[in-house]
Amino acid sequence: MTEFLIQYVEKRKKSWKVKPEMFFGEKFHDCLLLKFGKPRTAVFAHLDTIGFTARYEDQLVPIGGPEADVGTSLVGNDRLGPIFCKIKESEEVIRHDFPRAIERGTRLSFEQNIRIDGEFIKAAYLDNRLGIYNCLKICEEITDGWIVFSTYEEHGGGSMPFLLNFIQATAPISQALISDITWITEGICHHQGVVISLRDKMIPRKKFLDRIVALAEQSGVRFQLEVEGIGGSDGREVQHSPYAIDWCFIGAAEDNVHSPNEIVSLADIDAMVALYLYLMAHL
Repeated sequence: MTEFLIQYVEKRKKSWKVKPEMFFGEKFHDCLLLKFGKPRTAVFAHLDTIGFTARYEDQLVPIGGPEADVGTSLVGNDRLGPIFCKIKESEEVIRHDFPRAIERGTRLSFEQNIRIDGEFIKAAYLDNRLGIYNCLKICEEITDGWIVFSTYEEHGGGSMPFLLNFIQATAPISQALISDITWITEGICHHQGVVISLRDKMIPRKKFLDRIVALAEQSGVRFQLEVEGIGGSDGREVQHSPYAIDWCFIGAAEDNVHSPNEIVSLADIDAMVALYLYLMAHL
């Protein structure tokens, strides 16, 4: 993903309103930072995916929280070549049906099958490929801000502390938006707009949330308000950081979470991009 994004930015940045300064390399592990103008706000989108690690005796260990339904197709590569297999039934552990042993430590992900109609996109890894897409659309228009592609979000965090240290030492900000995908629930529906999360397991500062909601109302973009008591994002690490940075999670909602068949409304994706562009201009 990082290599793809670097190539994408290098190819497209000449047509953007502001050409960003790029930061990447071993110092940043697999993260990528783009600095536009004089930032006031940073947008974070995570690059990492969920999946499985090959263990012993055909066993698979989850990375993040993937749905491990019997018959789900997985893909990967080890030193012996490409791997195409399915999850097979087991009483206590997850196992694959590949006809040979897969090298220990090999990472496997869902086989991708993207389906788009007039209303929805259905695929694996919309969380968080759509958050990345949102950031790339923002890059076309903004004049000031950080766009940051982070790692490790799906399995405990880890890159945000050194990213925040670098940002605050280079061009400090006091506001952060989390470009990620949330859930369809009893209170959040398809086609009703982008979701502004008022809380998950973490609770952002109310004063900042009030500003976000007021700007969203001014924007004319359709949105929904989410209240949850579980779940987390890169916002968790912003809140736990030593910096006084306000944050808010804003993203489209998906059904069939962490499966090969995640589904998101196209209208909600458009609303997500529109609201982010408005917020980056007005915050």
